[in-house]
Amino acid sequence: MSEDAFRSLYRRLRTSVPWGPEDRRGALNHLDPAGTVAAAGEVRLGRAVSLAAPVEGRVTPDNPEPARHRMKEGGSAGGGLAFSLDRIDMNIHGNADSHLDALCHVIVDGELYNGVDAATITEHGASELSIGLAGEGIVGRGVLLDVPRSRGAPWLEPGDHVTVDDLLTAERNQGVQAGRGDILLVRVGHRQRRTERGPWDAAAARAGLHPDVVPLLAERQVAVLGSDGNGDTAPSLVDGVDYPVHVLAINALGLMLMDYLQFEDLAPICGQTGRWSFMCVIAPLRLPTGTGSPINPIAVL
Repeated sequence: MSEDAFRSLYRRLRTSVPWGPEDRRGALNHLDPAGTVAAAGEVRLGRAVSLAAPVEGRVTPDNPEPARHRMKEGGSAGGGLAFSLDRIDMNIHGNADSHLDALCHVIVDGELYNGVDAATITEHGASELSIGLAGEGIVGRGVLLDVPRSRGAPWLEPGDHVTVDDLLTAERNQGVQAGRGDILLVRVGHRQRRTERGPWDAAAARAGLHPDVVPLLAERQVAVLGSDGNGDTAPSLVDGVDYPVHVLAINALGLMLMDYLQFEDLAPICGQTGRWSFMCVIAPLRLPTGTGSPINPIAVL
């Protein structure tokens, strides 16, 4: 996609937002209480499955600054009461750990979603559009679309991308369709490839979505988008624009993204049961001024 074509698409999506200049919830407006109640009806097995990757503390090509898990107090051989204590230090926005991007995460020409001034982000955090908007949690119907499965492959190779036709084909093959208020999860197989082939520099090469997919998400009124990559293909599919899906989804539409999830526990269950929708619970940390949060989303089948 050319830069001019991308900017035209960006302007079209940005002006399509229907909630007015004061809105700060973005696509979460599509998920109302009725949608959450309906999502509870997706539960059949009573089984909870994590969609988060395990937090890693080792340095790898895709995780040069890993989380640091440090013990403050260890075990005690003495008598009486004692406590073991630990501390964790994480880079929220990386290429390995599962996280949720807030609407203040992407800045375009000095502005955040819905024209909010980027100056609202200071050394003290974000006073507008922070992850605090999701502090009560997000609970809705999750829909998993397994693109490699539809293609008959274990994963998409780095640099490959998911098209609109890929998503529509996956929907037909799986007998499910993403709709208003859904939490859409797109599997590209990133985590499985990483497990079997080992980590690589995902910032330089990864499978993701084509920017042409984002208008479909807007049309379907999806509430949250998640992937086992970070949503964007690398190298970028747009001339002169890095992370075009992040720009279109977060900045233009107000659509929160979940990056670097893992679906290797969920996908086999969906395949065995023939059901690719479920209740999905997303619980970010309550960081009132954060630009994102580590997450452990749970699919309840």
